[in-house]
Amino acid sequence: MTAHDERAALPLADYDHITAGDLPARISGLSRDGVQALLEYERDHAGRLPILTILEHRAEALAEGAEPSGPVLQDSPTMNHGTPGGSTVTPATEGPKINPPSQGAPTNPAQPR
Repeated sequence: MTAHDERAALPLADYDHITAGDLPARISGLSRDGVQALLEYERDHAGRLPILTILEHRAEALAEGAEPSGPVLQDSPTMNHGTPGGSTVTPATEGPKINPPSQGAPTNPAQPR
């Protein structure tokens, strides 16, 4: 079986690009067999410790009787860098004014007085 075929057989589409922050939510709907398949794939390929830890904890929880939460959403929200969104900064929402450090010249703090 080629690496492409192995990836295509995984229970989560685009598994290799799921971040450790998104992984717990994405695997919550998987069965024990699904989590085990990801665990074996991760061990055989990247072996990323944070990912392995998340998968091992979920496998243990399922073995102890936890239930999958429902269908796995393939389009779970993730952080898309470069797309507009979030709140805009206005004078009412910006942080406090910060005074420059007492050392150095006020126009160039890197230069001593």
